[in-house]
Amino acid sequence: MGDRKPASPLLTVSNISLLEPDNAALQPLSFCQRRGQKLAVAGESGAGKSTLLQIIAGLVQPSSGEVRLNGRRVRGPAETLVAGHPQVAYLSQRSELPHSLRVGQVLRYANQRPEAEAQALYELCRIAHLDQRRTDQLSGGEQQRVALARLLLAAPSLLLLDEPFSNLDRTHKQTLKSIIHSLGKQLNITCLLVSHDPADVLPWADEILVLRQGKLVQQGTPQRIYQQPADAYTAALFGDCNLLKGAALQALAPAVKLRPGQALLLRPEDFVLGPPDATTPTGRVLTVRYFGSSCEVEIRMLRSIFRVKTDFTALAAGHEVSIRLKPGSGWVVA
Repeated sequence: MGDRKPASPLLTVSNISLLEPDNAALQPLSFCQRRGQKLAVAGESGAGKSTLLQIIAGLVQPSSGEVRLNGRRVRGPAETLVAGHPQVAYLSQRSELPHSLRVGQVLRYANQRPEAEAQALYELCRIAHLDQRRTDQLSGGEQQRVALARLLLAAPSLLLLDEPFSNLDRTHKQTLKSIIHSLGKQLNITCLLVSHDPADVLPWADEILVLRQGKLVQQGTPQRIYQQPADAYTAALFGDCNLLKGAALQALAPAVKLRPGQALLLRPEDFVLGPPDATTPTGRVLTVRYFGSSCEVEIRMLRSIFRVKTDFTALAAGHEVSIRLKPGSGWVVA
């Protein structure tokens, strides 16, 4: 038997760009998403994340390039009477439910599934008990779950999630995260998520795209993006980081040689603290913030200040501590 051909991607984005007056909202970018692959897009505000999702959904017309879903081109609003694509569902941070209708009415109007499937979907989205409630009586988290179920009743192939957690408290956020995590396996729906919060992206995604000023600057697994970022911008998106250079670099990592403009990037967990000793560089504790299982400590060493995460909790401002780096830690960035 011959080798099997790799499955064709569900989503193909080819040289998509969007030009606005005096600004390129999106520079030409391309990527693919496999069926079932959990793909996330990250970047600062204004990086083009929402614009990209709206183009994929067929809600915004790109200046160049094309989007294909299952090999068929997604047409933009300039090419069709009704904006959007029937196999692409788009959930934003605002639920936009019809006002003052009962939840059951909203869902029945949208339903394109057999009744048994619809009921299973309501259970999955944890909204079965809301059937008789009016939409204006729902909490923000309940509104998002009803809006999600409403989209899923149309049986889309691709679900676009545009900052879906941004207006939710911690409890409702965790509930919605759990639901989204279950969607792919239970409903065979592929998800593409945009979020500004690394806690939403890193544990969920199979792969991450990083945008900066409309340009794709890095694509890779969460582990690679976090541990080996392309630059300081990407590093800062996914958590605290320390840029080591100068005298502090010579003290802690003398074997690392940098070119002009470069620094050694270290995450807070890359440091090891301990009692002072005669053979290890030392620093002075400036602040200690207690987080239960660990502490976040700011330390001054020579002319540098580092933020360190440690379980060495017997610390207070003014203490002297030894500082060393974990073996293999650090990544050179410009």
